[in-house]
Amino acid sequence: MTAKRITQDTFDAVVKENIEEFEMSPEEALNDAVEQFKSQGVDLINIIKAVPKADGENGSSSRHPVLQSLDELNEVLPGVITDEKTIQAALVKFSAECSIDISHRIAAGGNKAFPTMKYLVQKYRKDATMLPIVLDTLSALLNGQPDLMDTEGIDMLCNILKEDVTSEVITKSCVRTVRLSCIMHEMNRRGFVKADLITLLMGVIQENNQSKEVIKEACGALRVLTNDDDVRVPFGKAHDHAKMIVEAGALKTILDTLKIHVGDASVAGDLSLTLGRLAVRNEFCQEIVDLGGLKLVLQVLNDHINSQAIVKQVMSMLKAIAGNDQVKVAIMNSGGALILIQAVSRHIKHAGVCEAGFAASAAITLRNPSHCKMVMEAGWAPVIIQAMQIHPKVPAMQKQACMALRNLVARSREYCSAIVALGAEALIQAARANSDCEDEAKAALRDLGCAVDLKELWKGEKAPMSK
Repeated sequence: MTAKRITQDTFDAVVKENIEEFEMSPEEALNDAVEQFKSQGVDLINIIKAVPKADGENGSSSRHPVLQSLDELNEVLPGVITDEKTIQAALVKFSAECSIDISHRIAAGGNKAFPTMKYLVQKYRKDATMLPIVLDTLSALLNGQPDLMDTEGIDMLCNILKEDVTSEVITKSCVRTVRLSCIMHEMNRRGFVKADLITLLMGVIQENNQSKEVIKEACGALRVLTNDDDVRVPFGKAHDHAKMIVEAGALKTILDTLKIHVGDASVAGDLSLTLGRLAVRNEFCQEIVDLGGLKLVLQVLNDHINSQAIVKQVMSMLKAIAGNDQVKVAIMNSGGALILIQAVSRHIKHAGVCEAGFAASAAITLRNPSHCKMVMEAGWAPVIIQAMQIHPKVPAMQKQACMALRNLVARSREYCSAIVALGAEALIQAARANSDCEDEAKAALRDLGCAVDLKELWKGEKAPMSK
């Protein structure tokens, strides 16, 4: 059911009425209005929750600061304001207002801020000083509301990357704007891909392979193209976009860049995570290994094992490429399992790292008893059990832990007694009761030889239709 919405004027009128008619303090009036509308099922995401200020003489409410700053920018259009310093100050003010929260951005977008920003981008396209400021302001407006973007805007941003890039600053600002325009918006992603964004991003990485900030933005934009997060579209093109990115030479480009920044944890982590997002086909996983990617990311993991962020990112990448059976063997032969266990053990109090590590181990041990033997001998089971004890209320981690335990014994039942002796059954039952992992918990209990109630939902028999 669609949530009810109200206008900013309606909300402001209720706050004003609370103050004037019911003699509430401004803070009480605001809180009462919020509670009143929420109790009526009104979604206030688009409402600026602030006490409207009076203009003075007639007591009428003034426009909110975000709209006032937009009014200042609108004066640039007819040429009322021409001084660049004044325009820069107005842009910074408007950007700051948009950065407060989503309601400010929605209010600005509802008052035609996007056409104003498009005009300013076009006006300053050849100005290396003004353009990044304008693009950063446009990014602030688009953050969380990519619906504002249109075909003209898509072409405008791609043309900047194609024709007008004169500095790393402009490149970074433009790519960030593109990335924010594509988050949770399938049609924008398709529009940018149609406008040759993938080729442009490849060029951005190659031409700016020494710029850490540009690389991170470009990697983020590539990953967004592989998202499938727009609930309004039944079927996204995440897989198709990943395939197109790889076909554009992304794997070699990313790995060549990773070699340059292997010592920088932040950049190396972003590049590794991007590789994982592109490993959507068996041959892509193998190509990463053939290009030396596995050796490189394991070096990154080993060198930066104290960084929680990079450990999580690299393990997500390992999980992705381990979908290829030959790559699983390559990971084990390269000592990947031991590094994995060391990394999770070191960051066992971090649920996200444990989740990523267990997901990777589940992929590496799936249908491979020899791998199960190696990780069991390395002491993997006690680490999983300890993590389940430390993070009993983290559903995603508990789910991956159950899958990791299940894969250890699915074809190697000789390990069941050892794992059960560690207290696995009680922990899995607790995870089943408190987390959203019913199927994974049952599978783990079943393969461990523990008591579990399995319901046969369908027997393949015809049943009479009820009247």
